[in-house]
Amino acid sequence: MKIQPGTLYVVATPIGNIDDLSPRAREVLANVSLVAAEDTRHAGQLLTRLGISVRLLSLHEHNEAQRCEELLALLKTGSSIALISDAGTPLISDPGYRLLAAVRAAALPVSPIPGCCALVAALSVAGLPTDRFLFEGFLPARRAARLARLGELAGLAPTLVFYESVHRLPETLQDAIGVLGESRPAAVGRELTKLHETIYRGSLVEVLAAVQSDPGGERGECTLLIGGNPAPLQAAEGELARIAKLLAAELPAAQAAGLAARITGASRRDAYRLLQVK
Repeated sequence: MKIQPGTLYVVATPIGNIDDLSPRAREVLANVSLVAAEDTRHAGQLLTRLGISVRLLSLHEHNEAQRCEELLALLKTGSSIALISDAGTPLISDPGYRLLAAVRAAALPVSPIPGCCALVAALSVAGLPTDRFLFEGFLPARRAARLARLGELAGLAPTLVFYESVHRLPETLQDAIGVLGESRPAAVGRELTKLHETIYRGSLVEVLAAVQSDPGGERGECTLLIGGNPAPLQAAEGELARIAKLLAAELPAAQAAGLAARITGASRRDAYRLLQVK
């Protein structure tokens, strides 16, 4: 492959197993003028394992705005640049959007070098519908905001895909059970492509139990997938009250009632009325 001068290459790197790096990606990394990396130490270790020596420059969420001008100047003078993240495909819950937008605005060429992506890898083995899916990235760390976002997603039909910290995964699964119900089908891919790759499948309750009973369940990186809502059904009053009160423990009553109504298909007025019942 001939490297084109003045081109930004968006290069996918392994999410765990180095053998997943494509020959084309390896060739690009070995022959560009510069590699812009989310973490230069992590990237340096990868390149060393590949036997590649190339100039590295950091590009992360805290310096991306400042780096854009420098990288644009290099591209305009004919340098070729590979953009990589710590793992997987750049820009997927990783830095790079500002740079890509600036490069496009300057009418400079961009070329994708596709490969690994954790969300696609997890989706391919989850056993959930793949014809439509919604990638949400990371849910909010704060519980109130997380419950609110789950409530907003509850009525949607596509499979929901999230990245989640392994340490916060049990709490997120518990919140998903509270908002979406125990029986919603789900899967978690942990340490995908690595030595201790584990895939948990079942209902949300079953997946939570499997994660909590796994001695290795507290280590690694996780992708959480939850089946979509098959049909917006009218909820029984008891279910509506349960969901509304769960949300009201973290959110103002009006907001909790609105989200409970959206989740269940019931009316907001009924949800708010049930919140007033002691």
